[in-house]
Amino acid sequence: MIEAISNIERETLARFDAIIDVRSPAEFAEDRLPGAINLPVLDDAERAEVGTIYKQESRFKARRVGAAYVARNVARHLETALADRPKGFHPLIYCWRGGMRSNAMATILAQVGWRCGVLEGGYKTWRRAVTAELRDSDAPLPVILLDGQTGTAKSDMLRAAERQDVQILDLEAIAHHRGSVFGGYVDDPQPEQKYFETQVFERLRGFDLSKPILVEAESNRIGRCEIPKRLWVAMQNAPRITLTAPLAVRAAYLLTAYPDITGDKSAALAAIDRLKPFHSKETLAEWRALAEAADWRGLAAGLMRLHYDPAYERSRQRGRCGAALAEYDLQELDSATFERVAKKIASALLSAQR
Repeated sequence: MIEAISNIERETLARFDAIIDVRSPAEFAEDRLPGAINLPVLDDAERAEVGTIYKQESRFKARRVGAAYVARNVARHLETALADRPKGFHPLIYCWRGGMRSNAMATILAQVGWRCGVLEGGYKTWRRAVTAELRDSDAPLPVILLDGQTGTAKSDMLRAAERQDVQILDLEAIAHHRGSVFGGYVDDPQPEQKYFETQVFERLRGFDLSKPILVEAESNRIGRCEIPKRLWVAMQNAPRITLTAPLAVRAAYLLTAYPDITGDKSAALAAIDRLKPFHSKETLAEWRALAEAADWRGLAAGLMRLHYDPAYERSRQRGRCGAALAEYDLQELDSATFERVAKKIASALLSAQR
């Protein structure tokens, strides 16, 4: 049995045992429905070959060649990824437009005896919904910014606030980036822009929009990921909770927050080189010397004093700032402090909601 599915509400998607994306690996890597697994009926090379035949030779030949690839690939999936699925397995299948690829997979799986759903309009149905909510909508979002200079442990504070039942949107976690030239992860690449937006959309639609959403203050880009328009507008006008801490405390904290950098001298030197447009040769040479000597605390302090703190102040002066909701001066940046202040933040948000 094949069932046409016309909406992508969370409740609808949750009815299925698996969401199967039958598009090529390259299409899947760019974006996909949350939780989807990739069981392509045409791989990247096969898809390109069939497309070329379709354009340069004939539609009939393209369908014949494509059908042979699809049959072999679905057979392989039945023998591997789907081999242990029970009789009552109930998957949702989608391709680019809800056309031949998804229906081909669904037809074969239905013959096995599985009840299959096919998403009408395919991936494009999903993408239209994401675009409508994040790019086209002007509806306000109840955002509260968690602000503060570099090294004030905003990400740790976000997670502590979540443990106090605060709704949080951790954009750096979604972007796989810590928001600075030192912020990327060598072994954890950033998502493509469309998949970044998919994850933001999925989190937002899981929130109660009558309650505040705590978001770390960011520039409009986190690494290569751009914050979508609707969220960015909300962030620019949002009330702020500000964290402060002494420079020495922040420098010590950064050593624990960036272990990949302090453990990889070449990564630190490469990040320093990316600051060439902003600082003199003498300053850059001083920072390189600190990195070469593994004086990470001295490097962190120098970078904050001469680069990040001034940049933060410039950003505050030229940007739109919402009302100051609360400010917390942190003399320690440890788990006990995070939990204590997170309780105060939760209380401040509750008061703001009233």
